[in-house]
Amino acid sequence: MGEAMEEKGKRKTMEKIPLTITTPITDNIQQILQQLKPNVRLIAVSKTVSVEKMREAYGAGIRDFGENRLQEACAKQEQLKDLEGISWHFIGHLQKNKAKLAVQTMDWIHSVDDLKLAQSLNRRANELNKRPKVCLQIKILPDPNKYGWSVEQLLETLPELEACDSLDIQGLMTILPLELSEAEIFDAFVEVAKFKEQLNQTTQLNLKEVSMGMSGDYLQAIKAGATMIRLGSKIFGKRE
Repeated sequence: MGEAMEEKGKRKTMEKIPLTITTPITDNIQQILQQLKPNVRLIAVSKTVSVEKMREAYGAGIRDFGENRLQEACAKQEQLKDLEGISWHFIGHLQKNKAKLAVQTMDWIHSVDDLKLAQSLNRRANELNKRPKVCLQIKILPDPNKYGWSVEQLLETLPELEACDSLDIQGLMTILPLELSEAEIFDAFVEVAKFKEQLNQTTQLNLKEVSMGMSGDYLQAIKAGATMIRLGSKIFGKRE
């Protein structure tokens, strides 16, 4: 009888101890969060990632999810509508004919990469009485495989961009060319951050954000001044 009572007491004690379930995703997120400065927002790039894995990331504290296909994003929004406080970031190339859907469904559009797209988004935002947060995608280094403005092109189109008053232009976004050295990556990120400050001193844009850095180079991006980093495989593992 004494042994039975002792075992019963052990079970009660164990019931009082909260159980923390860890997974590779939650472990990855905790490791990344420890590396971030307080002003850096972690965006989990969830393209092709299952909603089950996204729920794991949400449970670990992620509230910002990045998608690059609107149809996929809309399907996930429907399946995750029970989760509160999610911000949806569109990070892929956006076609002008999908501007309305992007404005309707996305909280952020990081990939505004030319004037016609900006004007189309502005028109749709005005029609829908919305003011989406956007970033202007720039190519700080020449790269025929990337969308976006060169520094010179962006400076030329600033008057037209400033006239897009239904867009909340929050900052700059960039994706660097492949096969740069670590030093070249860092220097390029520094140039993006400097260009943001230059625009703030010479225009009325008042940019706050620098969206740069992915799974392979986010530490350099943070050091250079990123305020948003976009991590996929670093959180969710290698995509199938």
